[in-house]
Amino acid sequence: MQFHIENMTCGGCVRGVTKAIQSLDPKAEINADPPTRKLQVNTSASREQIEAVLNEAGFPPKAA
Repeated sequence: MQFHIENMTCGGCVRGVTKAIQSLDPKAEINADPPTRKLQVNTSASREQIEAVLNEAGFPPKAA
């Protein structure tokens, strides 16, 4: 699934996003691109679960 995260602008942001998603699914595959603000996630978790942990971490996602 893909997301657009407007405030993901640097490596520190990517670490925060990654940590949030991996707290839900430690085996999730995450590909983040700060310059384009795009996030690709391969996970067994639902879109709603991913959106919830990203919101809690301060990185509100939008559908990409």
